Amino acid sequence: MSVVIRLKRTGRRNRPCYRISVADSRSPRDGRVIEHLGLHDPVFPRQEEATTLNVERARHWISVGAQPSETVRSIFKAQGVWDGGSQPAKAKRDRSGRKQATKTGRARQAAKDGRAVAKEARRSTRQEARRAAAAAAAAAAAAESSSEE
Repeated sequence: MSVVIRLKRTGRRNRPCYRISVADSRSPRDGRVIEHLGLHDPVFPRQEEATTLNVERARHWISVGAQPSETVRSIFKAQGVWDGGSQPAKAKRDRSGRKQATKTGRARQAAKDGRAVAKEARRSTRQEARRAAAAAAAAAAAAESSSEE
């Protein structure tokens, strides 16, 4: 059984409050817990009093191998429970090839460029038609005014 220390959400809508809980990793976030270690209120006005924690029990659970979540780890660091050296931090992913052009990406870009060209052609056709209609109306108005004289 893998044991994790994570936050369990309580409180109302737009006013969260969290319980720092020890639970089985397979259980849901707000599900059954093994033990509650304290409370964390992120909206509390005084940040130094926003967290209450049973430090002895937290150290006990870390010593027996419980894995804290990222947020709980930062809370533990602030409270002096987590020294940061006993377990490595989460490794960053290798994302070096992320911006490389792919065959699919090139096809999508070509389709996008084709749509832009077609849109511009439709726009210029509409503008030419409007100009021609305006010129015809102006010519008709001029012919009508000259015939009246």
